[in-house]
Amino acid sequence: MGAIFRREMKAYFTSPIAYIFITAFYLYTGNYFVNYNMGYGSTDLSYAFSSAFTIMMILLPLLTMRLFTEEKKQRTDQCLLTAPVSLGGIVFGKFMSAVCVFLCAMAIYVPYVIVLYALAGTVEWATIIGTMIALLLLGAAFISIGVFVSTLTESQVVAAIISFVIIMFFYMLDLLAASVSNEVISGIMSSLGFYTKYTEFTSGIFNVESIVFFVSTIFVFNFLAVRVLEKRRWAD
Repeated sequence: MGAIFRREMKAYFTSPIAYIFITAFYLYTGNYFVNYNMGYGSTDLSYAFSSAFTIMMILLPLLTMRLFTEEKKQRTDQCLLTAPVSLGGIVFGKFMSAVCVFLCAMAIYVPYVIVLYALAGTVEWATIIGTMIALLLLGAAFISIGVFVSTLTESQVVAAIISFVIIMFFYMLDLLAASVSNEVISGIMSSLGFYTKYTEFTSGIFNVESIVFFVSTIFVFNFLAVRVLEKRRWAD
C-alpha cells in the first residue's frame, strides 16, 4: 500500500492536477474569508466552511477522475492487479493519496484561524475543530465516491461527470426530502443526505451520528471499488 501511495502522490505533484486543485480551493475559500470575515470583522468561520461544500463538489471529482481510469488508458491496470499488493491496499493507497492532497488544501484554514485570533483575541475553538473534522470526513466521502467511479470507466471526463452527479444526488436529497409528504420516505432521504449533516458542524453542533455516517460512506464506496477490481481480476 505504501508503494501505491507514494506513486500516486508523485503523480499528483509532477502534474498540474494537485496545484490546480489546491490553488482553486485557496482562491474560492479565500474570497469568502476576505469578503465576510475580514470585510465585516467577524470571527465566525461558519460561512467560509459551509461555502466549501460547493467547491468540493466540483473539484474533488476532478482530483479523483484519473486514479484508476489512467491505469486502464495506459494498459497498466493488469500489472497493478497482479502486483503483490492486496486489492484493498491498492484502493486505500490511491484513496489516501487523494485525501492527502485534500489535506494540503484544507491547510489554508489554519492561517485563517490564526489571523482571526490575532485580530479578535478569541475564536470558537470547539466549533472550528469540529468543523475541520467534518470537512475532512466530507471530503474523504466525496473522494471515496470518486475512487469507486474511476474503477468503472477508462474515461477521465466520464468519471468526473458521474462522480459529480452522484455527489449532487446526495446533496439534493436534503432538499428533496422537505418536499416529500410521506414521512418514512422523507426520513430515509434525509438520513442519506450530505449537506445537512455537514452544516450541523458549521453551526456548532457536534453530531456523532453524522461522523458515523461519513465514515460508513467512505467504507462502503471503497469496498465497492475493491469488489469492482476483484471482478475484473477474475474476468481477465
